[in-house]
Amino acid sequence: MSLLKFLGIKDANTASKGETATVREIAARLERLPIEKARFLAGFSYVLARVAHADLDFADAETREMHRIVTGLAALDDGEADLVVEIAKSQARLLGGTENYVVTREFRDLSTKAQRGQLLACLYAVAAADGVISGPEAGEIVSIAEELGFTRAEANSLRAQYRDQLAEFQ
Repeated sequence: MSLLKFLGIKDANTASKGETATVREIAARLERLPIEKARFLAGFSYVLARVAHADLDFADAETREMHRIVTGLAALDDGEADLVVEIAKSQARLLGGTENYVVTREFRDLSTKAQRGQLLACLYAVAAADGVISGPEAGEIVSIAEELGFTRAEANSLRAQYRDQLAEFQ
């Protein structure tokens, strides 16, 4: 089962072009989660990976921050959190450009405004984990904020908290 199948985006019997057997096997191990929790977690973690991969690289610090966030968000053990993060990273690498908006929109539809705000804050934390928020990461966060329904002013108020880590100010 892929991350996108968790989200209900693809037919359960159709493997994604480029989806590896490893990703399917790892994701299948998470089937014990209730579907609503799995869908929420899948969307949340995919959007985190979307930002971490905006500069086409997953820094180790970004991966550790994603793990910390996912562990706390869903009360997962380390093994389960590792699986969720690796699935999200794999999907972002394989399907990023084509699925970004669809997955983010799906997350918006199944989350509350407070949960979307939590995600937005976590996006900045992941992007800043390696000490600098690159231009592509900052741009991706702005796009995601808009897709989640935040105004530019709302997104900028959170962005201001990370001013010192923004590449454009270093």
